[in-house]
Amino acid sequence: MKLYRFSPITTEEGLLAAVRHVHIECMKLCKASFGEYLTVAGNMGIFCHYDDEYAYLTEVRKKLTEESDNLNQKYYRLHAPITIPADGDIPETTYTHLYIRQPDIYRAQVGDIDFVMEEGRYEKEKANPPKGSRVFPRSDLDMIELYDYDVDALGYVSTHSMTEKVRVKQVG
Repeated sequence: MKLYRFSPITTEEGLLAAVRHVHIECMKLCKASFGEYLTVAGNMGIFCHYDDEYAYLTEVRKKLTEESDNLNQKYYRLHAPITIPADGDIPETTYTHLYIRQPDIYRAQVGDIDFVMEEGRYEKEKANPPKGSRVFPRSDLDMIELYDYDVDALGYVSTHSMTEKVRVKQVG
């Protein structure tokens, strides 16, 4: 029995299939919670479930992204952005940054993306999160998490400044 939809990812094509899947599922989560598709920040995270998968995808990420001398780098800028074409009413979206997450027994999802919301609206939504969302339970990260227990992807909504902050590793 295969526990995870895509893992272990063993090819670049498999990685791109996972990226497309996370994109579509997170867009659906966003529309289900907010009634619209929010702007994507450009960050795409893919979650590994096996050590060998993480080692392989880290090497692929090194080929696809710019090098960084920042040891706390989390998201890496892609040499060539990944554009996912429109699908029905889901708009075309371009991803500029990629993150490969180490295996984590508490994260069975395929991956996540970040959405951006204007600060005033964000504060209102955070005060009364819509169905399918919750305030992310870490005090160092001011975000709303989009989830559905039947969906193997997660979305995060924050302000532009928080989106920039999460591109480096957070302590905690």
